[in-house]
Amino acid sequence: MNDLSNPFFQNDKEADGIETGKRLIRLSNDKGSSLAERVANHFYRLTWRTPLHNMRLKGKYPLKLLAVLPDKVGGDARAGKAIRAGHFLFRGQKLPLADLDFTAPMSAPLAEYLHGFRWLRDLASTATREQGAPIAEAVMRKWLAANAEKPGEPAWAPENAGWRLIFWAAYAPYILSSNDLVYRSLLLTCFARTARHLDRSADKAPVGLPRLVAWGGVVAAGLLLPGGGPRRAFGEAGLKRALEGALYNDGGIISRSPTDLLRTIELLGLVNAAYDAVNDEAPSFVTETLARTVAALLGITHGDGGLASWQGAGAIGSEQVERVIQASGVRTRPLRQARDWGYQRIAAGATVLLVDAAPPPATRTAGVGCASTGAIEVSDGPDRLIVSCGGADLAGVLVPEELAQGLRSTAAHSTLILDERNSTAILHDGTLGKGVTEVELHRQELENGSRIEVSHDGYVRRLGYMHRRLLLVSNDGRDIRGEDMLLPSQRRRKPAAVPYVLRFHLAPHVDASLTADEQGALLRIDMAALWQFRAGAGKLSIEESLWVDGEGRPHATKQLVVSAVAEPGGNSLGWLLKRVG
Repeated sequence: MNDLSNPFFQNDKEADGIETGKRLIRLSNDKGSSLAERVANHFYRLTWRTPLHNMRLKGKYPLKLLAVLPDKVGGDARAGKAIRAGHFLFRGQKLPLADLDFTAPMSAPLAEYLHGFRWLRDLASTATREQGAPIAEAVMRKWLAANAEKPGEPAWAPENAGWRLIFWAAYAPYILSSNDLVYRSLLLTCFARTARHLDRSADKAPVGLPRLVAWGGVVAAGLLLPGGGPRRAFGEAGLKRALEGALYNDGGIISRSPTDLLRTIELLGLVNAAYDAVNDEAPSFVTETLARTVAALLGITHGDGGLASWQGAGAIGSEQVERVIQASGVRTRPLRQARDWGYQRIAAGATVLLVDAAPPPATRTAGVGCASTGAIEVSDGPDRLIVSCGGADLAGVLVPEELAQGLRSTAAHSTLILDERNSTAILHDGTLGKGVTEVELHRQELENGSRIEVSHDGYVRRLGYMHRRLLLVSNDGRDIRGEDMLLPSQRRRKPAAVPYVLRFHLAPHVDASLTADEQGALLRIDMAALWQFRAGAGKLSIEESLWVDGEGRPHATKQLVVSAVAEPGGNSLGWLLKRVG
């Protein structure tokens, strides 16, 4: 996955779409769902349990599926072994199969895992059909007893229903091997009922990944159920419409979440596989979208092939990323300048620098949107050096909800924090408030390296300062120079003097020690490179921090903190990261 070791991914600035000297301005389009929309959707969900909705789900029931959908991604062997041992293992939480209650309240991620039947993939990774079928069928019987005849949330939420149809089709041998004809008939009937439910509810799913999954389920059902031609055409039109609403032209997703984009690629790969299963060709909009989304996802990978921790994502490892991309069948280079997706990438020598150069996502698509505008992440070959804390989207046993909210803050990212305030407010109800609305970006590819200048207005309204960050990376990647400027805005009266800090969160395997003059620090990566950090002003200290991996496990680490005071006339603080060994 490393774009440095593979000649296919060598630096080609024209192919990467970098326009030298191009100045871009991103404006936030932060319009949440209206009260009328929320009320209408809530009322619609209440109708799911009415006799009228049950009548709508009636119709012809299939005797079989036309094909088994091939799933090339593969599951988590650790989770699969846990299922064989008698319990689900999800983000540190153990759920005994014997005590499983599909009607109990549960978090949205756990509901997707259980009600979306993603766990079938994990089970199949460690068990043959003969070994896994008795376990899968036992769980399936519990689910059918609780939910088959009683549509309701979360089981019948469009996104969960969409994943469920796809994973049922992919692992049919594990759930349809029984000789019990009553059980088989009930399951196939529920498959058809779920498809009819999605026909009516897919367009009412939240815009973004949930709506994509719902329409993906409709397409899969149209391909794999007998007589599905009309549903297939209907589903393709809906999926195309949902993709246009969920993705930017550069392939990024509107939630700006790496996890959501990875899941989108996974979904489109599975939809593509459904066409292969029936010996048909996927529509061009599916394959073309896959190519764009894979390039955008690769654009936020580090030298280790894993994903950066943007917008609440944990640091998803290279193995999972590689499995999903290989299953997609797409081979392309990373997107280095994502104008809409909002991330910038510089790959020089063994160094990869990633920059969040856009406002947070709009409220209606934010999920666990983070106040991270202007933040950076840096890796040296397979080793991460500067990171974001990440993991706000992985709340659970290991990441308590209170901690997850803190991980969304500006202070949890490697950037400047003014007066201990978030650049975009995070409100008590978890939504994003006022802050960054405009980001101005200027990128140049110079003879001696790359230059990025990004500024945002997140502190203008409250404190009167514009934050501008200048980044210069040498051609060999061994020298990264930065300058953070706080400039008085012309849009309000002269600001007052306020404290600010620069934070550089370090990866867990990086050891940091202050230099004798306390204006610098030596950063040693375990068994690897030595980097030097220097601050041109302010007071440098080393403090505790944490980093959340892709499995939702927090790791203790350190952070460099440079403290200073912003003066009413404006000021700047320069810093240097240099590889010295």
